[in-house]
Amino acid sequence: MTIRLGFQIPDFSYGTDVSTLFPTVVARAREAEAAGFDAVFVMDHFYQLPMLGSPDQPMLEAYTTLGALAQATETVQLGTLVTGNTYRNPALLAKIITTLDVVSAGRAILGIGTGWFELEHDQLGFEFGTFTDRFNRLDEALQIILPMIKGERPTFEGTWYQAREAMAEPRFRDHIPLLIGGSGEKKTIPLAARHFDHLNLIIGFDEAKAKMDVVRRSCEEVGRDPATLETTQLITVLPGDFPADKLPDALKQRAVTGSPESIAEQIKSKVLDAGIGGVTMNIPGYTPGVITEVGAALRAVIDAE
Repeated sequence: MTIRLGFQIPDFSYGTDVSTLFPTVVARAREAEAAGFDAVFVMDHFYQLPMLGSPDQPMLEAYTTLGALAQATETVQLGTLVTGNTYRNPALLAKIITTLDVVSAGRAILGIGTGWFELEHDQLGFEFGTFTDRFNRLDEALQIILPMIKGERPTFEGTWYQAREAMAEPRFRDHIPLLIGGSGEKKTIPLAARHFDHLNLIIGFDEAKAKMDVVRRSCEEVGRDPATLETTQLITVLPGDFPADKLPDALKQRAVTGSPESIAEQIKSKVLDAGIGGVTMNIPGYTPGVITEVGAALRAVIDAE
């Protein structure tokens, strides 16, 4: 698994009829693949997030979408950023991700997290609970999911989940890359150091160096070489003349704007030079050619590292 340049599709509001919605998703994924992105991600949400739009904005179910994108692409890795553990039984999720790996010929990534969007839980009937509840549930879920995707048949009796010699067949490979997103220093980063291949940091640029120090310490505490835990930072890219001082406060430390070359230079200085291995980016809306231009500039900078 190598993800140094990822592309996230966080919205499906293209201002088009629903009949052209998914063709637009395919066009974005194919353009990212052709531009040299390592992975394409979708969000695992059923409603649009508050910072991106109203809840009734178009939102496709993640794994149905990824299964379709597996047939529309050839080389790019596919996953969620990230799966909400609370939305699916862990044995079912193991079956889903191993199936995606089969239909994509070994391109699946299992991104997973605790789940956090309370409105979805309340309206759709998923139990939400406290953050501690959700983190404990994730810990139990991994004790079922990780053995299953290796071809083992776990039996598990927990507070939240149970399994009896659970199996997932067929499987394309014995290890599906594991990704977690977040920045928590007490739970998320130590969990990444123990179990995961990749940590996608959701942080501001001003936090990057300090968070990477925590990543290194967490790996060393469990006897892991920090270089074996891949890292990226999730950022928003706004190509063109959008003035940086007009960015919403929530984006000022998580977005870059300007020409493709300027965007690449900013990412080098703010992300790569801080020790983070790469970026996963999203671009609001879709204008054909923009992903290609930004991807080419970023790929050149990343490959030069």
